[in-house]
Amino acid sequence: MKGYYARKLHSLLGVIPLALFFIEHALTNFGAFEGGPSRFNAGVKLLNDLPLVLVLEVVLIYLPLLYHGVYGLYIAYQAKPNNGRFGYERNLRYLLQRVTGVITFVYVIWHVYETRIQVALGNVTHEQLGSVMHDIVTQPVLFTLYLIGVISASFHFANGIWSFLVSWGITVGPRAQRVSSYICMTLFVLVSIMFVLSLIAFRRVEFQEASVWIDTVKSVLS
Repeated sequence: MKGYYARKLHSLLGVIPLALFFIEHALTNFGAFEGGPSRFNAGVKLLNDLPLVLVLEVVLIYLPLLYHGVYGLYIAYQAKPNNGRFGYERNLRYLLQRVTGVITFVYVIWHVYETRIQVALGNVTHEQLGSVMHDIVTQPVLFTLYLIGVISASFHFANGIWSFLVSWGITVGPRAQRVSSYICMTLFVLVSIMFVLSLIAFRRVEFQEASVWIDTVKSVLS
């Protein structure tokens, strides 16, 4: 029963709060594509102006992410895919869910280190995060790794919602599971497109210019 409750908690945290944060992150980043540095910085500022933002991050993001990620690695390690014998769609998604989970966990650690931890260390400011992303995605290899990361995370997020609905008894019958599968895979495509467009937007020279302008203003005021 301990394993049962641990898996249930893992599944629940994947949706609440991590899936909600994932959607918010997708929308904030998509602001870079829709409105450039000003729109992206406004979204970042909105989040960082929340009261007790550090407490909210630790309780609602980092601790759930740590549990979901570490326990997810344990689940992936225990997985016994049988795609060689049974080439069903569910078997393929079972395998992809675990593979993308591992990729996503590594990607998130890297991304957090490059952004949030650098802000916490005082190496960059929140206003310079767009420039940080610009420096990363203008390097072809890193851009490719980021593409793999965001697409893997998007699949893991969307297929995880489908699995959550099944395992928690929300979609019981074959028809309900088929409909939810269509909805979740559509969500996977939409969120992937949003993240890819965001990465393309961060490659624009305006994000580099925005950082230069901020540094100039700081040097004048200091």
